[in-house]
Amino acid sequence: MKRLLLVLVSLSLILMSGCNMIDDIVNGEESQSEGYVKSNLARETSPDVDSSQVESLASGNTDFSLSFYNEINENNGNIVFSPFSISLALSMALAGAETTTEAGMLEALQFTLPEAEVHPAFNALLLQIEESQQGAKNKDKDDEFKLNIANSIWGQSGFDFKEAFLNTLAQNYGAGMYNVDFAQQPEDARVAINDWVEDETEDKIKDLIPPGAINPLTRLVLANAIYFNGSWLIPFDEENTHDAEFTLLDGSTTTVDMMALAGESFNYLDGENYQVVQLPYFSTDFIMTIIVPDSDAFADVENALSVEMLDEIRNTVSNQPVDIQLPKYDFETTVNANEPLAALGMAEAFDMNAADFTGITQEQGLYITDVLHKATITVDEGGTEAAAATAIIIGIKSAMPEEAVSLVIDRPFLFFIQHQPTGSILFMGRVTQP
Repeated sequence: MKRLLLVLVSLSLILMSGCNMIDDIVNGEESQSEGYVKSNLARETSPDVDSSQVESLASGNTDFSLSFYNEINENNGNIVFSPFSISLALSMALAGAETTTEAGMLEALQFTLPEAEVHPAFNALLLQIEESQQGAKNKDKDDEFKLNIANSIWGQSGFDFKEAFLNTLAQNYGAGMYNVDFAQQPEDARVAINDWVEDETEDKIKDLIPPGAINPLTRLVLANAIYFNGSWLIPFDEENTHDAEFTLLDGSTTTVDMMALAGESFNYLDGENYQVVQLPYFSTDFIMTIIVPDSDAFADVENALSVEMLDEIRNTVSNQPVDIQLPKYDFETTVNANEPLAALGMAEAFDMNAADFTGITQEQGLYITDVLHKATITVDEGGTEAAAATAIIIGIKSAMPEEAVSLVIDRPFLFFIQHQPTGSILFMGRVTQP
């Protein structure tokens, strides 16, 4: 069976002004005095949060996923993005936001928890997801599934970062800080960060930060990488893949490579104007939920997407035999998230005259200049391969029948890659033209 990898990388770029200089680019050694600096506080492995706080954060992440999707689905093309990547990256930046900038970011991220509770709750959520990986390792075929989550901080050596900010990221996101010389060697720093990303994603994400994105005014880069090997629990047989017609939103048709499985048991739901099937990965804590609207009902179902709808699906699907046909697909989406995030409530963070990031440093005039996101996804007989990147750039002024159900997915559909125990959406999107 072909092994496929799901890679999620988010890179938060916090670009700040300042005149401090440093001596050396990161040297790869984890030294407290040079190269790599760790907070005296280790990551908290038993955060003081209760289940209601984690549930609130996970629900907020789902709300954010759907709200952000509604902001970027204007045309009829394919979409894939990682709301988890964007939310995690922005939450790390949130640790440095203050006053009304903090309030606006909380609103955009759909968090109802106070900012001080967001970070330990995110830590607890990440620990639950990591625990699912540990469970998979206990299975016989531990090479079929792998999950790795890593965070890091890249800061200007000698710059006055607030200890509380660095401690928050160390305790809740497990991130230490690499000392680099943005002021004198921005290109060397860019290469070092890209090398870290490549290493954490087994070379799946290369040259994430483009030339010129880091300059002498850069003061901080926050990086997150998630590596996920997502082989199907029940793979499709390549011999059953065949040419088939797929109907597009405008009614025309195209020929696709259609995969097929007959009589396998999956979670299934026949809704009012849609069908749902859930395909588990080798670690069954992770699934792909596929919502297939009836013909001519795609817009109605897409517009009806809500936390309540996803919760209802989650609670009402039942396991039964399904004959499924699913097209192979492979595409990418690039999004500039500035306008969607401003529309969701964090416009102040983009305002050079109003943004308040004094939780990072006492330097004045920091504001977000760009939030860039790119994601790719490939689905075939063996599983799922995907990659995503987020760049947050902060600068300064200057009851079912027993027989098998037949589900032929020959029309546009929606998909969600989820962590089942928490409902967290790692990836979501739509396929309108495989």
